[in-house]
Amino acid sequence: MMTMTQKILFDHMIREESSPKTDISSGELIMANLDIVLGNDVTTPVAVKEFNQAGGKEVFDKDKVVIVFDHFTPNKDIKAAEQCSFSRKFAYEKEIRNFYDVGEMGIEHSLLPEKGLVRPGNVIIGADSHTCTYGALGAFSTGIGSTDMAAGMMFGKTWFKVPAAIKFNLTGKLSKHVSGKDVILHIIGMIGVDGALYKSMEYTGPGLKNLSMADRFTIANMAIEAGAKNGIFEVDDVTLKYIKAHPNQNGSNLAEPKIYKADEDAVYDEVYDIDLSNIQPTVAFPHLPSNTRTIDKVGDVKLDQVVIGSCTNGWIEDLRVAANILKGKKVAKGVRVIVIPSTQEIQLQAIKEGLAEIFIKAGAILSTPTCGPCLGGHMGILAKGERALATTNRNFVGRMGHPESEVYLASPAVAAASAIAGKIADPREGN
Repeated sequence: MMTMTQKILFDHMIREESSPKTDISSGELIMANLDIVLGNDVTTPVAVKEFNQAGGKEVFDKDKVVIVFDHFTPNKDIKAAEQCSFSRKFAYEKEIRNFYDVGEMGIEHSLLPEKGLVRPGNVIIGADSHTCTYGALGAFSTGIGSTDMAAGMMFGKTWFKVPAAIKFNLTGKLSKHVSGKDVILHIIGMIGVDGALYKSMEYTGPGLKNLSMADRFTIANMAIEAGAKNGIFEVDDVTLKYIKAHPNQNGSNLAEPKIYKADEDAVYDEVYDIDLSNIQPTVAFPHLPSNTRTIDKVGDVKLDQVVIGSCTNGWIEDLRVAANILKGKKVAKGVRVIVIPSTQEIQLQAIKEGLAEIFIKAGAILSTPTCGPCLGGHMGILAKGERALATTNRNFVGRMGHPESEVYLASPAVAAASAIAGKIADPREGN
């Protein structure tokens, strides 16, 4: 009677060999082995200090600790440079095999799948709340604090309270210019920012085959915006095709993939049936991802800035959608448009396909991969009273700059159409 998440945690659970236990249920406290422990340039310095203070000598596995510089890199100021320098020394000293700095960089939650470090059935913790992204590949992955990251680096295991689950049964197919971003905004608008509090959001159903990996990564990424412990997709042919196309690139000794499906009698707190063909382009208004409206109810919302990118929507598929709408057109006067591919490989692909030229000719700029403006870091900070529409994942007060600025969340299609119109616009009109 176990869900996908519960099955993964059960198989990773540390227990006595003589234990007769054959399953686990929600609410149980377990110790589980870890397949990946992740940190970035903001969270790793804190974890390293805790690691050293606790007397840590070596990491539990040089292949399974991953450090990615992505939030403030290339360094935006002296503090960022010092954080990276401190973490860089640790990575070299401990011989961390999967350490990604400038020149090998990407936004962590896009980079790990691309590098083949994530596999179905993995248990992954990361000192970043959007670590839940990897559930798109059938892994259990969740965000933790830097202290937990330190313990994970030392011991390769951690405590979990087994989450209850919500099942999302997907049917149908998305319409043109509707994507995974619209799906997850629809869901969060429906259940609220705490509607899945400490639960697993589990996606299954015949509609899965109609969702691309970019759609799935986006939906899993924003599980935390509904308060969830994790989001996870049932593994299918789309997943396996992605895995095959992204083998582990440096020969790290990683866990083998294992596919888990929920038992037919698995217990769910709620079950939602969602027909993808009914989903409309959706926008989250300030200052919560749950404050959603369909595009026909947005009204006249003028913009100062549009951001296309982030770990949520910086995939090559996202850039293709935006470029297709922007091709041969110009962004509205007075609107700053920033396009941020989520990895260097994606950036290179965008250049090869001519997408970069389309963006620049339209009046946008193309950034190196970075979290940048998503968390108010750099590359597009908002001034007082300014409005941005972004394909990022959060729109809290002051998230992208001044506390009296506003952030609206939407898909790459809505973002591109809005960049041309100078206000939030329906991508289905004239495209």
